[in-house]
Parts: sequence; C-alpha cells; structure tokens
Amino acid sequence: MMRQLYPDIQPYQSHKIKVDAPHELYVEECGNPDGLPVVFIHGGPGAGCESYHRRFFDPEIYRIILFDQRGCGKSTPHASLENNTTQDLVADMETIREQLKINRWVLFGGSWGSTLSLVYAETHPDRVMGMILRGIFLCRKKEIDWFYQRGADRIFPDYWQDFIAPIPQDERKDMLGAYYKRLSGENEIARMQAAKAWSIWEGRTATLKSNRNVIDHFGNPYTALSLARIEAHYFINHAFLEENQILQQADRLQNIPGFIVQGRYDIICPLETAWELHQAWPKAEFTIVADAGHSATEPGTVHALVSASDKLAADLK
Repeated sequence: MMRQLYPDIQPYQSHKIKVDAPHELYVEECGNPDGLPVVFIHGGPGAGCESYHRRFFDPEIYRIILFDQRGCGKSTPHASLENNTTQDLVADMETIREQLKINRWVLFGGSWGSTLSLVYAETHPDRVMGMILRGIFLCRKKEIDWFYQRGADRIFPDYWQDFIAPIPQDERKDMLGAYYKRLSGENEIARMQAAKAWSIWEGRTATLKSNRNVIDHFGNPYTALSLARIEAHYFINHAFLEENQILQQADRLQNIPGFIVQGRYDIICPLETAWELHQAWPKAEFTIVADAGHSATEPGTVHALVSASDKLAADLK
C-alpha cells in the first residue's frame, strides 16, 4: 500500500534565535516533545520550509524540528547574502541543537537539504543518529553546469527559453555569472525579473508531470527572491566547499545509518550523483523511485520517504 503524508499538524512551540548579525532564525517544534528528534533541512538554499514538511514523520514518535535557513522563510532579514555560507548554516544547526537541549538527532533533507545534511554529518558525526536524504546534490561544478548551463536545457528546451530570456545573448556563455550580477545588483526591477525566471525554471523542472502547485510556489515573488539570490550566491562560490569535498570525506558517514531516495527522472539533480554517494556510503539503504523527478511531493517519493522515517524510528528504538 502506498504511504501518504501524515495528517496536518501545527507547531506546539516556535522560536526566534539570533545568530550572527543581522540574522535571526525561525525555528518550530511539532509532534511529540519527548520523541525522537528529527530536523527537517529544506532545499534551495533559500527556499524556506512549508507546512507539509512537518508531515513526513509520525507525530506520536518524532519531535519534529523545522527551521528556515538564513535569509529565507520566516527568518530575517529576507534574501540577505551577508554572513551566509555553508559553514554558517552548519553552525546554526549546532546553535539550534544546543538551544533545544538535543544531544543527537536525525537529519532529513532533500536537494540542497541533502548537501547541508551531509556537510553537517561529516562535521559532527557524533551528533547524528541517522539520515534520510532525497534528490542528492553535492554542489559540484558539473552539477551546477548541468542545470544552469548545458544539459537540462536539452530535456526542457521550451522552459529553457524562458530561463535565458532575461540574459542578453553575449552573456549566455556564463548563465550563473550573468544571473548573479542581476540578483546581487541594485536594480530592483532587473533583480525581481531575474529571480522569477530563475525560480520558475526550477519549479517547472522539479516534477515528472507538470505540477501547478509546485510552479506557483516557486513563482511566488517572496520565495523567488530569496531562492534565486541565495542559490546564485552559493553556487557562484562553489557552496563554500572544496570540489568533491562531500565524497572525499564520506568515511565520516560510515557509522551513520541512512536512506537515500532518488527519483529516476530527476532532471535538477540527476541520479548519477545519488549513485556516487551510495558507492561512498554503502551503509545507506538506496531507493530509486521509478516514476518520479526531483520533488518531494511526488507520490512514489512520498511513499519512500515516509516509509524510511517509520523504519528509521523503529530501528532507533
């Protein structure tokens, strides 16, 4: 039987946590206050959390922590690039863990959330009880180039035309650089035009079958601005990681149980990357969803993720 998301729940507590100026993080807790701690690590970077993110976990068993990373969602200031690096986000997770008096927790992350989960786990392996990762993204140059320069455009040439439209012909040899210039510039109209084109490209390509709800979420101006600005900032800076750093340090994951869930037709983060991670971290249980793309909302992916969270909870009892 196909697993569904758990019923909608509301937070029992929320927090505003000050970190490096000017940032303040929004954090919420749901489910069982005495349960197995799990932290949901959202994608982007810059996407923020959504209410359905609470629903991958049995609320009777899990203490569910969601937080909006620097510059997005309910964290402030919105779309800020200042003091916003991978290392800052890892430090934020430690601040949250300590403030909530959690010794060890489960990490649950997809897309960029898988990147940040892996970097955190390799930095603090003794703090991680297990990981559930989806749509694996290791932030290497070949992965960035595939989606923003040459590769995914061959699968979605119609959507690609709208993505390149804000960029003059003579700048299209470096789409990331051209977008970053506009997204970090002072021209508000050009910035928002670029943000919406960047974000809608991602929303349109995220699912195997076109999903209007996903596209509308990505196209929302508030989400689009933080997503596009922060993603371009991270990607132009190689995610503040050494090239192939995550796989090179994968030995640090060897004592951590985990699950890798990957849509076979993921165009944003192709299956090859998840396959490479599994070779480096064979202890993780690897599931290829036959009829899914990148999004966590697709039925087969929901089934695999909810099944993984139930199984991990049973294994960790």
